[in-house]
Amino acid sequence: MKDEQWWRREASRDEALQHGLREEEYEGLLQALGRSLNMVELGICSALFSEHCSYKSTRVHLKNLPTQGPHVIQGPGENAGIIDIGDGDAVAFKIESHNHPSFIEPFQGAATGVGGILRDVFTMGARPIALMNALRFGSPKLAKTRHLVPQAVKGIGTYGNCVGVPTVGGELFFHSAYDGNCLVNAFALGVVQTDKIFLGHASGIGNPIFYVGSKTGKDGIHGATMASEEFNSDSEEKRPTVQVGDPFQEKLLLEACLEAMDSGVVVGIQDMGAAGLTSSLYEMAERAESGVRVHLDRVPQRETDMNPYEIMLSESQERMLIVGSREESEKLISIFEHWELDVVQIGEVVEGKDVELLWEGDVISTMSPLILSGAVPQYRWEEREPHHFSSRQEFSLDDVQLPENLGAVWLKLLQHENVCSRRPVYQQYDSTVRASTVVHPGGDAGVVRIKRKAPGSPDKGVAVTVDCNSVYCDINPRHGTALSVAESYRNLTCVGATPLALSDCLNFGSPEKPEGMWQIAESIRGLGEASSVFETPIVSGNVSLYNETSGKPILPTPMVSMVGLLDDASKAIPAFFQNDGDEIFVIGDLAGAQLGGSLYLSVLFGIEKGPLPHLDYDVEKRVSKVIRDLIDKRLLKSCHDVSAGGAAVAFAECCLHDYGGMGASIALEKSNERSDVQMFSESGPRYVVSFDPSKRKRIEEVLSRENISVCARGTVGGERIRFGELAELSFTETQIAWKSGLQGLFA
Repeated sequence: MKDEQWWRREASRDEALQHGLREEEYEGLLQALGRSLNMVELGICSALFSEHCSYKSTRVHLKNLPTQGPHVIQGPGENAGIIDIGDGDAVAFKIESHNHPSFIEPFQGAATGVGGILRDVFTMGARPIALMNALRFGSPKLAKTRHLVPQAVKGIGTYGNCVGVPTVGGELFFHSAYDGNCLVNAFALGVVQTDKIFLGHASGIGNPIFYVGSKTGKDGIHGATMASEEFNSDSEEKRPTVQVGDPFQEKLLLEACLEAMDSGVVVGIQDMGAAGLTSSLYEMAERAESGVRVHLDRVPQRETDMNPYEIMLSESQERMLIVGSREESEKLISIFEHWELDVVQIGEVVEGKDVELLWEGDVISTMSPLILSGAVPQYRWEEREPHHFSSRQEFSLDDVQLPENLGAVWLKLLQHENVCSRRPVYQQYDSTVRASTVVHPGGDAGVVRIKRKAPGSPDKGVAVTVDCNSVYCDINPRHGTALSVAESYRNLTCVGATPLALSDCLNFGSPEKPEGMWQIAESIRGLGEASSVFETPIVSGNVSLYNETSGKPILPTPMVSMVGLLDDASKAIPAFFQNDGDEIFVIGDLAGAQLGGSLYLSVLFGIEKGPLPHLDYDVEKRVSKVIRDLIDKRLLKSCHDVSAGGAAVAFAECCLHDYGGMGASIALEKSNERSDVQMFSESGPRYVVSFDPSKRKRIEEVLSRENISVCARGTVGGERIRFGELAELSFTETQIAWKSGLQGLFA
């Protein structure tokens, strides 16, 4: 007969190892606590010690990142970072991974990733106003990829649309390195008044602790542990660890929580995310350095036979833990009952610094979060530069033959899955809900409007973008990551926004392999360097490691989500040409341009190596400032930066639009560079801008004064897309090819 209270018994060493703890971690726990663990405590400790929750392999490197700045209100350590945007307003934002669940069950994995990041934001007291996502999949030719992509996109769209938060941007990239591990990174941003920010603290002895939201089920148990492991042949068997989401329940929870916080009845609040009730209880107690007592049998349950082990580790969605005010308990209860949500007092804040768990009146665990966090080791794994690193920095143009038909190459790149129209993806996302979106998906950055309180004052605009060049980061993790930060900086510049801060999601393979740890550490160094120079501190983030299957890791993918501000949202401009007859400048210098790591070399020749584009921070900042000033003075009608595919692809993208578009022609300044370098080099900073001809003189005066060159000039209009004397395409044929690139992935 099965022992119905197996969770009470003492855990063995073998069981600790089966739960994912290392032998030295298990010994450290026993020594720190001065006793053995029961099975409930083993489950708790295995979750808190998981890579997903503890960052034990990266903490020694992450502590060196810049996290402070004049706009920063809340940096890393809470559910989301917060920056001040003036007028008593602030924005809370964060990006986080849901990779492993999305590979196992793409619809629910991606959907609950959106749900989780929304809760991280509104837990801070902020109303979510924008979503983004960053996606990585394997070869589109694989049946697995053709299954994952539409299901993950559908999950993202379904959840965000039902909750009623616009998805305003994102990123999509395919590569065979993701055949065994897709990446689904979700971003959310919300607006909050600076004097109404809430933190995840269990403060105030005697204050009640409430469980609110959906009931607890058996979905998601060991989700945090699963997300901290490599995949292998049995990964499909891990479906039970994937959560199931309900976006309509999330909408009720969002409104109820915001109402409760606005009513002054909330002392502290925490989302039950990774590791569920375990993480929320122990993190809230640790931050406040207080004790909590919780009666687990009071937790609302979907199933009748649940035990404390399952209740503590369940990752069921749409749940919150709230520390309320003793004097306002009835008011808090009435708010959540009004929204038809479960609201149950399951405990209280007590003296001391322990988390005390009870089941049917019996104390089944007493552990201090401070002791547990102190017992988590901080690993400094060995770093070793890959033996092929130096050779991958080398490349000579003499190794590749100049194509005879550059127009055919140009068209092939525009039709490629990593360049073509993303409309089949973002047409499934509602970007118009709440009527605050100024710049919709399909351009360089999304922009949402925030109304000013002063009558007659223009509305502010908050711009968001998410970027990473994974091939660059694979060739040179440090420089590639810095270039990814620069790409975000440029994308915000393109819409006229001043970059303020960023959130990162660091997706890598195993840190236990010296070459893998070298990639991680180098990438973090590049992230720190670039964010420091660009004065965009890192206020939140996430680390997702062990993205490997059968020993094969993904490409290093340090995703950068940057946030910027426009003083006047009406000044934001799109990436696309607007009117026939407008003039075009390609601003920037082609001197010293590189083809290393370019889409051109990868698609045409299967080459992913070579020196990456040079990054001159002074030039980046100076050119970006000029672009932003031109936009602020309303001198430009469109702006798009040169990135994947080079100037030829960027120029064509300005012509192409999902809802129209137009031809254009440019003449190139004289250059000694090879024609494929002129067309497809990704070196920057360079921007393709358009403007009314009457504004040309003023623009030229500004560029001349700042010593910024123009490497091409042209005019919007016509039925052709002409890139100097090097190549030209039919607008109609090009648009058809560009729109067809994702055909076959979506029914």
